[in-house]
Amino acid sequence: MRGRTAVDEPSVDRITFGDPETVVKRIGTAWMPYWKTCREAVAAGVNVLVVHEPAFYTHWDLDAKDGSDFLSAPEAGRKAFEKARDEKRAWLEANGLVLVRCHDVLDRLPEIGIPHAFGRLLGFEAKDLLRSKRFYDVFSVEPALASAVAGRLAVRLRAVGQPGVAFYGDPDRVVRSVGVGTGCICDPLDYMELASDLFVGIDDTIRTWIQTTWAEDTGRPLVVVNHGATEEAGMRALSRHLRDAFPDKDVVHFPQGCGYRWIS
Repeated sequence: MRGRTAVDEPSVDRITFGDPETVVKRIGTAWMPYWKTCREAVAAGVNVLVVHEPAFYTHWDLDAKDGSDFLSAPEAGRKAFEKARDEKRAWLEANGLVLVRCHDVLDRLPEIGIPHAFGRLLGFEAKDLLRSKRFYDVFSVEPALASAVAGRLAVRLRAVGQPGVAFYGDPDRVVRSVGVGTGCICDPLDYMELASDLFVGIDDTIRTWIQTTWAEDTGRPLVVVNHGATEEAGMRALSRHLRDAFPDKDVVHFPQGCGYRWIS
């Protein structure tokens, strides 16, 4: 197994639900612990599900403090989410499913972590890397119109269920580099100093009155993709890593990718 990976503490990476003394029978991996995915896991004989994102509608799952995420909503909204949370929690307990969160570590793991796996999904290799900082990489591309580069990214994202990409800026600007980030940590404001010609942003981060308006006003190309689509490759890599790390355990991956259905 790889050595330990340092993360900022406190970290969300821990057993977020279930009995720590549970004997592992079969391991599952999934980006998001949707209730339907948890049902699939239990039906497949999985009793430990390793996930990247939270199960209970807050970043800190059941340990969330008052005022975070839905907990600060008006009463009707808060109660609706609390009802769903409590029903899901009761179901998980009744079915003995343990949830393990691997978020901060997977965002930082070399080679197989989220940003590296996302870069490879988009077709980039180590030799293409121009500049980087924690969570962000800028890769070189053959000079081409921004619209053409965005189209190539869209083709690559089909493998994770992304039906297309949103594009802002000047489609006729020549692009020689593409910048990508890590899940929600994928905002051009945060890696502007890396000076990529085309920025990739994530729908959980980009706001239409901030980054997209800036892209339209300046012509700087901005491609926006779904959060789940950017992290599926990393979850697949984690699943392979767990198979290698625990050869005596069966590991099954539940693919998800793009988190929405494209209806037209």
